Amino acid sequence: MDTKEKLAELIQPYLPVDATNGSAVHIVDIQVAGKQGGRLKVTILLDSDTGITIDQCASVSRQLGNQLDETDLFDGRAFTLEVSSPGVDFPLTQPWQFRKNIGRQLQVTLADGRVLPGKLTDLTDNHIVLDVVPAKKARGKKKADDAEIAQPEGPTFIQFEQIQKAQVEISFK
Repeated sequence: MDTKEKLAELIQPYLPVDATNGSAVHIVDIQVAGKQGGRLKVTILLDSDTGITIDQCASVSRQLGNQLDETDLFDGRAFTLEVSSPGVDFPLTQPWQFRKNIGRQLQVTLADGRVLPGKLTDLTDNHIVLDVVPAKKARGKKKADDAEIAQPEGPTFIQFEQIQKAQVEISFK
């Protein structure tokens, strides 16, 4: 079991559950970084269908920090523990993250390199439905070697396996 798996196992008992709707807090990402012999930085990103509060992050951080001190997971190396929510700049990676962002604008990068901007309108266990915004046409002549792969427009079904990266687009309109 690697360090990330051990951290995921250690944190489970401390993850809160929302008493009003029963939604569980999920681990979005775990990162362990540091130089050989130096201080480690342990970053744990948590989220839920309804979001996570600063108080919840602080509680998890305190409890996990004590557990890490007791278990000596890092063999005596000094570490800094950061527990937070992923923030809007972190890509969507889990189906439940897409569910909580239905109705928002996304920019989805596909495995073939195409980037599709649009509004997330629905999802199933296997795919999302993105109402793709038509691509703006460039003026001027197009060279034969500049031919593009056709961009879909309107409601488009995208399998989760096809998604390389999905970001929520922030609008200040």
